[in-house]
Amino acid sequence: MSIRIGIFGYGNLGRGVENAIKQNDDMELVAVFTRRDPSSLKINTPTAKVYNANMLSEMTDKIDVMILCGGSATDLPKQTPELARLYNVVDSFDTHAKIPEHFENVDKSAKEGAKVALISVGWDPGMFSLNRMYAGAILPNGKDYTFWGKGVSQGHSDAIRRIDGVLDAKQYTIPVDAALDAVRSGSNPELTARQKHTRECFVVLKDGADKEKIEAEIKNMPNYFADYDTTVHFISKQELDRDHAGIPHGGFVIRSGVTGANLEHKHIIEYSLKLDSNPEFTASVIVAYARAAARLSKEGVCGCKTVLDVPPSYLSSKDGATLRKELL
Repeated sequence: MSIRIGIFGYGNLGRGVENAIKQNDDMELVAVFTRRDPSSLKINTPTAKVYNANMLSEMTDKIDVMILCGGSATDLPKQTPELARLYNVVDSFDTHAKIPEHFENVDKSAKEGAKVALISVGWDPGMFSLNRMYAGAILPNGKDYTFWGKGVSQGHSDAIRRIDGVLDAKQYTIPVDAALDAVRSGSNPELTARQKHTRECFVVLKDGADKEKIEAEIKNMPNYFADYDTTVHFISKQELDRDHAGIPHGGFVIRSGVTGANLEHKHIIEYSLKLDSNPEFTASVIVAYARAAARLSKEGVCGCKTVLDVPPSYLSSKDGATLRKELL
């Protein structure tokens, strides 16, 4: 029997989720919910229907897992607790510092509704989090390093677009090769944010905008660019659309540790991602965890969980005997 999936929200991530569901024979997309006029939303699954968000409370018996694809920083802190009372849910909340608070809010709601809620599912937080945990458990005497990129930071791009005089922008986060080499050497360097990453911005200005003022505002923006070496390129809208239309990303999680009676042996654990499409890959992770949410719910589990709490085998459509034969 297929796992019946609903999607709330349909931007880049929602489209990615729809595409990922098609690649999993044990799942079917049955409904997409939107705050917009449902007739204006065109999806690619003929058997699924589009509903207005005001129908969410009326569809609980038709959906096994609801995947929430709203804006992480603004929508999910409200949406996930609300819907966790009604559905088994999966979200991609990615504001690292606020995950403990989000967990507590969602856990309370999910337990009230006797539902399973998986939060902060993606690649960071998500797959990178898992690899940091595994590596730290294996090499307790060591240090974690996380590098992001080269890839588009959607949050930083949005921050530039909010500047008065900016028409459009894309920002790339780029790891510093010298820092990567130092970490891979096992020397356990102490690295500042500036030493680990650079930022490269491609900006389209509105007519009459002050180029020098905007460049200075970007480079001195606290929490975004002030702590990094930042390069700003001013280009045309045509160049931006032609050369920077994609949303690639990726990065590295590295654990450098030592073992031995005298800590004489160095070890490096490295996990890397190179993604053509950040939202498509994130969607693929979310869909695998939707399968896990359905399985946990069938076992009577309720409350909030993260990727750190889910057995790896619950992500796969294969049974335990097959996994043991093929992977062990």
